[in-house]
Amino acid sequence: MAKSVGHDYNEEFDYLSLKTNHPLSEALDTHGDGESLAKVGSAPARELIGAALNKRVQGVDPHDCEAGAEDAFFVADLGEVYRQHVRWTKHLKRVTPHFAVKCNPDPMVIRLLAALGTGFDCASKAEIEQVLSLGVHPSRIIYAQPCKTTSYLRYTAKQNVTQMTFDNSDELYKIKQIFPHAELYLRIFTDDSASMCRLSQKFGARMENTKQLLTLAKTLGLNVAGVAFHVGSGASDPEAFLRAVRDARAVFDQAAELGFNLHTLDVGGGFCSETFEDMAAVLGRALDDYFPPHIRIIAEPGRYYTSSAFTIACNVIARRTVEDPEAGSKSYMLYLNDGVYGNFSSIMFDHQHPVPQVLSTKRKPDGYKYCTDLAIEYSIWGPTCDGIDCIAPKWTSAETLDIGDWLYFEDMGAYTKCSATRFNGFTDQHDTIYVSSEPGTMEVVGM
Repeated sequence: MAKSVGHDYNEEFDYLSLKTNHPLSEALDTHGDGESLAKVGSAPARELIGAALNKRVQGVDPHDCEAGAEDAFFVADLGEVYRQHVRWTKHLKRVTPHFAVKCNPDPMVIRLLAALGTGFDCASKAEIEQVLSLGVHPSRIIYAQPCKTTSYLRYTAKQNVTQMTFDNSDELYKIKQIFPHAELYLRIFTDDSASMCRLSQKFGARMENTKQLLTLAKTLGLNVAGVAFHVGSGASDPEAFLRAVRDARAVFDQAAELGFNLHTLDVGGGFCSETFEDMAAVLGRALDDYFPPHIRIIAEPGRYYTSSAFTIACNVIARRTVEDPEAGSKSYMLYLNDGVYGNFSSIMFDHQHPVPQVLSTKRKPDGYKYCTDLAIEYSIWGPTCDGIDCIAPKWTSAETLDIGDWLYFEDMGAYTKCSATRFNGFTDQHDTIYVSSEPGTMEVVGM
């Protein structure tokens, strides 16, 4: 259990500090120091995932099974989530991550991260409710939604979830009326032009308006406790963090002139596994240059934790042969039982390009990781009647795939099942098989 809130602010958030001797870290770190653990080879993890994938599909005969038995399913490696956490603590020691629940509200992921001492970034009543239901203390949640639903705000007040963001005057009047004792973080505009998903076109107070908003908050008697920013989901420019930290420092100074005592900086999300070290290096230096050690720093990583931890397997439900007599060529259209209206929504909403790989075929049932020279051309489609439901317009493989065969896609843990729909009556509920390539994590989540 999280320790109770005390009167001293530093004590209140002490349990969230990322200490290298975290008791759970000691229990799970069977490889010695955090650095060596983070470098555990990917081969054993992939073999573990592959075994789980194959065990499931070998038990399904799509030609003689109950309706839905061959539905798409996930395999989630909780060990990968843990390794990402170790990696974070090594490179961003000052920054306490608050996992962005919207990215992947998987209950086992949330349980694990809660046990590791992270906080949580929630944007709705349902997300807050889910996190609280798992025993997380309200002080570990930030309601990181600058424009909140009125009834949701009343709910957060009842649950004593005090930390929240704002970026406009109308929101301040709303908060004054419903939750005047909230702890407010002014979210500022940032340059997110180098991100996959831009957010500043919707949220963030411009620098020319920040002093006016702080003055209004002071007049209303509200508690502004910090500054927040977000450089965009899937950011690629480390300098965006530097510029945002500089702007946040200026707002801290404005607040001090008005009598506020700001104590928290929320550096938002935008972290990707592929560029994490580069981003962390720039952000870490900027924080040390502009913010003294007593300022609490938090962040809102999402995809960083979960993207590479989830793999999905899909069944080929139909095949269409496309022949070109003039060219003397033949290709195939493969139709899977999942698509862009389902777990491949990341193609539409998150600019992702999932890569198909052969899991098994009738000719090679143990095809996981199978690789030869590429030969046969395919296009891959989802199951709905919409023409935009295309997973891959062009893909080549040495395998001749047919109805009943299986494909798998790695890196499917971010903005996938969280935005799946039931369009055309297809299910948005897909099984997740949990494995762990790190000892101890399954016990932590109660499995």
